[in-house]
Amino acid sequence: MKISLPDGKQLDLPANATAKDAAQAIGPGLAKAAIGAIADGDLYDLMKPLPDGVKLRILTEKDPEYQQLFRHTLAHVMAQAVRELYRERGFNLESVKLAIGPVIENGFYYDIDAPEPIREEDLPVIEEKMRKIVADNLPLHRFVLPRDAALERFKGIDPYKTELIESLPPGEEISFYQQGDDAYGFTDLCRGPHLPSTGCIPPFFKLTSIAGAYWRGDASRPMLQRIYGIAFRTKEELENYLWQQEEAKRRDHRKLGQELDLFTISEEVGKGLPLWLPRGAFIRRQLEQYMYQKEAGEYGYDYVYTPHIAAAKLYYTSGHLPYYAEDMYAPIIIEDEEYYLKPMNCPHHHMIYAARPKSYRDLPLRLAEGGTVYRFELSGALSGLQRVRGITINDAHIYCTKEQVEAEFIRVIQLFNEVYADFGISDYWFRLSLPDFENNPEKFGDPGPHWDESIAAIRGALEKSGVKYVEGIGEASFYGPKLDVQVRTIIGKEETIATNQLDFIVPGRFGLEFTNEKGEKETPVVIHRAIMGSFDRFFAFYLEHTAGDFPLWLSPVQAVIVPISDRHLDYAQKVAAEMRKNKLRVEIDDRPERMNAKIRDAELQKIPLVLVVGDKEAEAEAVNLRERHVKEQRTLPVAELIGEMGSRVAARK
Repeated sequence: MKISLPDGKQLDLPANATAKDAAQAIGPGLAKAAIGAIADGDLYDLMKPLPDGVKLRILTEKDPEYQQLFRHTLAHVMAQAVRELYRERGFNLESVKLAIGPVIENGFYYDIDAPEPIREEDLPVIEEKMRKIVADNLPLHRFVLPRDAALERFKGIDPYKTELIESLPPGEEISFYQQGDDAYGFTDLCRGPHLPSTGCIPPFFKLTSIAGAYWRGDASRPMLQRIYGIAFRTKEELENYLWQQEEAKRRDHRKLGQELDLFTISEEVGKGLPLWLPRGAFIRRQLEQYMYQKEAGEYGYDYVYTPHIAAAKLYYTSGHLPYYAEDMYAPIIIEDEEYYLKPMNCPHHHMIYAARPKSYRDLPLRLAEGGTVYRFELSGALSGLQRVRGITINDAHIYCTKEQVEAEFIRVIQLFNEVYADFGISDYWFRLSLPDFENNPEKFGDPGPHWDESIAAIRGALEKSGVKYVEGIGEASFYGPKLDVQVRTIIGKEETIATNQLDFIVPGRFGLEFTNEKGEKETPVVIHRAIMGSFDRFFAFYLEHTAGDFPLWLSPVQAVIVPISDRHLDYAQKVAAEMRKNKLRVEIDDRPERMNAKIRDAELQKIPLVLVVGDKEAEAEAVNLRERHVKEQRTLPVAELIGEMGSRVAARK
């Protein structure tokens, strides 16, 4: 058989040669360093026979594919360690039944049916046994069995492996991997690929948790125990990941929302329907007012209001019924007519556009609304404010001519840049989502000139704006290309924070028109645009981004006054009255607690400024200022404090 190498050279090898054979033929140095291979684009281990004529690239530990190999092998090492644990406890090895153990992002897991429950305190014991297996450098061997022999191996012993074999199509190769010898080793049904030995696994792994998992995700099937593990190339990568997980817990918006009295979710009200508490409601109102000032005051948007429900016929025209029906709430029957809670604002805005005749002089028309919509998310997908059933969108629809699309997208990008700068968000970029006519033509319809023109307009806007962007093939919507905004969270996770869509199909469904310069009727193009996405999700993101340390202008309570003793309360009230007169948000902590306890409580509530007042401050008409994350204390006159705070609020700091 012939093997093609990356440099164009060919190797002549015996039939059924492996990547290990190829590496040895190339040279002893590569044979020693080899840990796997890429064969015609697929990941192979050193043990699996290669097809004739394959294009082959030998992998070493320097290649990124190394991670997948050692994570997969670690899943087998963990299964072997679990069996060893139960053997030491007096159980027969066959009593530990193994389901599946795949590679996942950052690690691996294995679903196990054990004779007694695996406990959290067992994880360090299992992990220690795994480290011994790695240190013993057990070689891995691959072999195949005919279907009958493979089934006989598990008959009456392991129903999960039996079912997996029975579900394989006829003629498919059934392979096994054994690590170690028969006395000490472990053998598992597996497609591979794996490392050549357990000693090739880097020692930077950790078992993290245990969870329940139904066999094959079916709630009617047995519940198994899933052990999760993480694994990395280096100690630094492992430590950074563990830091990220701890930081994510500390910044979790659900935890902070409860600690800072921002929002709550009540089972009596319903799943996915958050209640905004006074402090959280204040911040959300600030977000809404901020966007209103930007859009209506600076960018020429006209604000509208639309109802929370509409007749079914509106959503048949828009295409939401029946294609989006499973994500909508059940219909409400009123006077024998079906109404639905609105899942999106756009059909309502289209009817506002259609309410009066339009000419080219009216375009672009920019309609905006902080519109609440309702979507029936599965209860298992709900997550605080990030995934809810009642969502208020920072929504807008721009109705324009084809010639105006590029200029309008430039304005949208400019607005994004200004808003995110005001909120201290810098690590973001745009993703132009394009159609895939070659592989998924049914999703995108006719690849006509309207697609080409739309893509060219958005791409032109991105280029002229000079912003960072990438392109994603196959991610467009059925009615046009999208411009997604990708953001990297404070712990390094990539998320889509907002989406903008170009729509050249739905306006025609609604019969939207304008009269062009020639007096002819023409269909406008619509840009669906949401700078903050939904206020709910943006709030959750921003809460985690700041860890609850909101800037002064956005904090519900900007300062708390702490009188040293009761006799200083009158002066504290005088200072508070003067600050409130200047539209600053201040509270007085008049509880019968020690001063240091009050200061500590203010810090826990992440209030930006603590103003301590006593005899000296009252005599000088001043305050002792303690600011979060600033070591130095300052004493300054009340008038100077008010001026300084006012300047910071005006500058959104």
